[in-house]
Amino acid sequence: MSSSSKASQRINALLDDNSFVEIGALVTARATDFNMKPEQAPSDGVITGYGVINGSLVYVYSQDASVLGGSVGEMHAKKIAGLYELAIKTGAPIIGLLDSAGLRLQEATDALNAFASIYAAQAKASGVIPQVTAVFGSCGGGLSLIPAMSDFSFMADGAKLFVNAPNALAGNREDKNDTASADAKAKAGSVDGAAPEDEVLAQIRALVSLLPSNNEDESFDECEDDLNRACENVAANAADPAAVLAEVADGGVFFETKKAYAREMATGFVKLNGATVGVVANRSASYDENGEAAEKFEAALTTGGCYKAAEFVKFCDAFDIPVISLTNAAGFAATECEEKKIADAAGKLTAAFAGATVPKINVIMGEAMGSAYTVMNAKGTGADFTLALPDAKIGMMDAALAAKILCGDKGADEIAACQKQYSELQNSVSSAAARGYVDQIVEAADLRKYLIGALEVLYTKREVRPARKHATV
Repeated sequence: MSSSSKASQRINALLDDNSFVEIGALVTARATDFNMKPEQAPSDGVITGYGVINGSLVYVYSQDASVLGGSVGEMHAKKIAGLYELAIKTGAPIIGLLDSAGLRLQEATDALNAFASIYAAQAKASGVIPQVTAVFGSCGGGLSLIPAMSDFSFMADGAKLFVNAPNALAGNREDKNDTASADAKAKAGSVDGAAPEDEVLAQIRALVSLLPSNNEDESFDECEDDLNRACENVAANAADPAAVLAEVADGGVFFETKKAYAREMATGFVKLNGATVGVVANRSASYDENGEAAEKFEAALTTGGCYKAAEFVKFCDAFDIPVISLTNAAGFAATECEEKKIADAAGKLTAAFAGATVPKINVIMGEAMGSAYTVMNAKGTGADFTLALPDAKIGMMDAALAAKILCGDKGADEIAACQKQYSELQNSVSSAAARGYVDQIVEAADLRKYLIGALEVLYTKREVRPARKHATV
């Protein structure tokens, strides 16, 4: 492996020191049309091999833009597909570092056929081993499907990701709207994060360290954090799951996925008692370093938020990662745009929660109202344990609105009394607990120890479902 190319430098920066072993270094292009010669394509423009991240095996391929623009030829694609086969056989994650001019025109259908084998390998690996990609240069046309078919993807600042380039879009140009930029793709939810190159590599290392190696592996670390540690700031920060999880998690680490997309819904990973746990959480505020609300969001489920969360829950279920939901949803976003797809998105999230057989814990942090409550991992849709903070509200609708419906023909005093009565009888956490819909009412400061306790109880959970090939929702 040439140590001077950017492709090799990225591999060395990603992996533990001196751990990379290259496979297929002598492979070159077979094509000779249009005066192509084998020496023009060393390694056929992609470095492939294996190494370790924090001591765990991973497979890596890195496209070399200095060789025919990193274009994908027949042997280039076969090297990547072959690496996938090895990764599946040995049960280890695969990481792709993309920087390519696209398909190699000189190889035409040979390149296309081999390129399709990468898609097939990705589909075969899905749900078996984690797939992570990062875009460092250009990633256009059919190549853009590789990060789309991966479990997690990232972009370096200045990289381009597109099916059709900005200038190829009718009525658009790059300086008007750069639809291929890292920032645009992060906000659209196409990638999990956008950052400078060194930060992208560091994020991949952090993410892979949290994930199991395969769907039969377990991700555990020795926990050096106090299991019974009080979390004094949870109550004050309940609106921002990033702040709550930083307080509750081992070592205060919360790895948030798709952070720039659908900000009202947070997804990501934490460690609790050394075990990796996935988290889906409603966000109604985001606090800055001074504890001030930098952003505020409606406590409502949105189309983007539901799609984002559903995809995340399905990943966790595939890799046997327990899921915790932090619920604060008073309903669904009510706009003309949202109404087009919100039912479909909410259905996908409901099905993801209901279909997941991993341990599922719901924590009601604020409001859990109407159908939005049932979508967010409710007891009725399969949550194994439901915890609630003392001031949480669970019910059909807001008490003030319910009072107007029930007692609308009465005087103001009677409506106020009706509102109070409805709130106590139908919307309180204690009334939900009395009916078995809440298992434990816990103080915010004790949330960490209760979550760890619930996960320990659920460690041996086994759930048998009806025989089928796969769900269709």
